[in-house]
Amino acid sequence: MGLGVRWTLHGDGRTPAPGAVVRPDERLSWPRTAGLGAQHVVAMFGASFVAPVLMGLDPNLAIMMSGVATMIFLLATRGKVPSYLGCSLSFVGVAAAIRASGGDSATVTGAVLVVAAVLFLAGLVVRKFGARVIHTAMPPVVTGAVVMLIGFNLAPVTATTYWPQDQWTALLVMLFTGLAVVCLRGFLSRIAIFLGLVFGYLLSWVLDLVFGKIHSPAGGAEAVDHWRLDLSAVGQADWIGLPSFHAPSFEWSAILVALPVVIALIAENAGHVKAVGEMTGDDLDDKLGTAIAADGAASVLSTAVGGPPNTTYSENIGVMAATRVYSTAAYWAAACFALLFGLCPKFGAVVAAIPGGVLGGITVILYGMIGLLGAQIWTNAKVDLRNPLNLVPAAAGIIIGVGGVSLKISDNFELGGIALGTLVVITGYHVLRAFAPAHLKSDAPLLDAGTSAYDEKDPLSGEDGKTGGK
Repeated sequence: MGLGVRWTLHGDGRTPAPGAVVRPDERLSWPRTAGLGAQHVVAMFGASFVAPVLMGLDPNLAIMMSGVATMIFLLATRGKVPSYLGCSLSFVGVAAAIRASGGDSATVTGAVLVVAAVLFLAGLVVRKFGARVIHTAMPPVVTGAVVMLIGFNLAPVTATTYWPQDQWTALLVMLFTGLAVVCLRGFLSRIAIFLGLVFGYLLSWVLDLVFGKIHSPAGGAEAVDHWRLDLSAVGQADWIGLPSFHAPSFEWSAILVALPVVIALIAENAGHVKAVGEMTGDDLDDKLGTAIAADGAASVLSTAVGGPPNTTYSENIGVMAATRVYSTAAYWAAACFALLFGLCPKFGAVVAAIPGGVLGGITVILYGMIGLLGAQIWTNAKVDLRNPLNLVPAAAGIIIGVGGVSLKISDNFELGGIALGTLVVITGYHVLRAFAPAHLKSDAPLLDAGTSAYDEKDPLSGEDGKTGGK
């Protein structure tokens, strides 16, 4: 297939036969492929432009670089792994922690660039030694605990920054989004966050018309009178233009806060590759290292120009499951659409105008879902928390991460929150395992076959994890 940019026409190019699938190296007619690409863009929008807003970065640049990242990923995997790379929500807590300690956007992107470089190197290691190296260093009890503390560490951001800006709008948006996630089906359920944002946007506009300005904190500052929805910047923005670029800066304190997210990104990529393999029926274990390295390389490029990091998006797996079209041509179309959106400053101004109360309602659910993903990893991997070898390091690390416990090393160096919590979980588990009696280490041995054979179910997608997708 070469670089994976040549596709054969599936059937008549119009409608797949009942029960048939459009494979990654096939495509429908170009108009239908473009339509599928647009559908993939809508699917990723909800999280991919909320994440940069929450991180304080340019949403236009985030959308544009997500298109570039997707192209890099498709080329690196030779079109074997149909995936869209959008802005990673795993770094939202990291960005909040860095800004709370006095860092700016350059500090955030500098720290994340280092994480992306480490992710790239981890991908190269997995390519050489196989997926076993991941499971040896980060068994499910460790991965689940780290993902959980990263998610729950975000709770104060919602409670102190977004929710107080408009508590009633936040409450209604939370209820609407929860209903959308639970009650909608198919594709609509995949864009429930996006629908919640649209609902909140319209609700804020109506409340401004009916009740006028609100007296509340704006962005966590002192309470003032302000419009819930301020669109003044939208009218001033150009239709066509480049997004805002900036160079990263590097500070050790920020880098140490960000590094633990590598674990979450590796878990996301592993789960994504496994889920896609199950859907397409292809054995993609040999592509896991390449996928991780490609994600890292794409994120290095994005953060080097001031954009956010990227990761494989499960939202787009839902689109593939609903349509049974796995063509990478559709993802190329989606990437091109993202590039065009990134070159429209007016679009970015609309995104940046999302009211704080709306973000309050969204983040209550979103941050909680990120944290509970760690519990899902434990459940699917059948982690026994009655075993003190699993319980002690996970419990200690989560409390440290969620509570913001810190350890002062010197006058100029301090470990705390996510970084310290992750360090406690990883080192605590392996140190305790080295000294634990044999009966506490009687779990089934780690497998050599890679992620597809490691668990009965994938910790991220919930799909069956039989080797080779058979």
